[in-house]
Amino acid sequence: MRPERWLLAAMLLLALAGCVTSGGNGLAPEKVNGKNAARIHTELGQRYLERGQLKLALEKLQLALNFDDNYAPAHTVIAAVYARIGEYDKAEVHYRRAEQLDPKSGDTNNNLGVFLCRIGKVDQALPYFSKATKDPFYDTKDIAWSNAGRCVLKKDDYAAAEKDYRKALAINPKNADALNQMAMVLLHEGKAFQARAYIQRFDALGHPNPAALLLGYKIETRLGNSEGAQNYAKRLLAKFPDSDQAQSIDTKPQS
Repeated sequence: MRPERWLLAAMLLLALAGCVTSGGNGLAPEKVNGKNAARIHTELGQRYLERGQLKLALEKLQLALNFDDNYAPAHTVIAAVYARIGEYDKAEVHYRRAEQLDPKSGDTNNNLGVFLCRIGKVDQALPYFSKATKDPFYDTKDIAWSNAGRCVLKKDDYAAAEKDYRKALAINPKNADALNQMAMVLLHEGKAFQARAYIQRFDALGHPNPAALLLGYKIETRLGNSEGAQNYAKRLLAKFPDSDQAQSIDTKPQS
């Protein structure tokens, strides 16, 4: 999974309310107060970010913070814009500011953890994932644990990653990322038979990707099941013939 997608999967979800279009700033005169103006411009910035219009997104989010510098969602979204354009120092400042303003928010803590892990600050990142899961109103605790697993793998700590993925799956047995990563971790630990169960559960979700199909091929190969391995290989070559994973298959399946 690309880092951008990883970050986007855990980003703060803002309610995209309809925008008021009267007045010089696009706001009705009676609506121009700091908090409300910051919210509306943050929503606009979020929309522009989702469309890839980063310059416009940045302008709207800077305006949001001009209206209310203590509006945590504006700091979160502008941090995502800065991260997208590679200005990581500025992104970190805003992610940390959002966490300071809303320290109990699951979304805010998860986003900060993902970002810190992305820039290599793994030890700083890990506590934020656990902190995210303490928020009783955070509905995607499984994502935080799955992100924690991915992060701790940067330290090659497979045992810790397995624990995090198990926590994610205890909350949501259909967490695709946790199922896929769990299979990879178990194969690395020499537990190919257990790994098979997790890759099969991932496969049953019906969203194959080249990395998962290659992992299934490796698991069945490790188990000595040539028929099962060739089945994964056929699917990989048929669905993703130009992928790096397809090119890495040593033995082409027999017709």
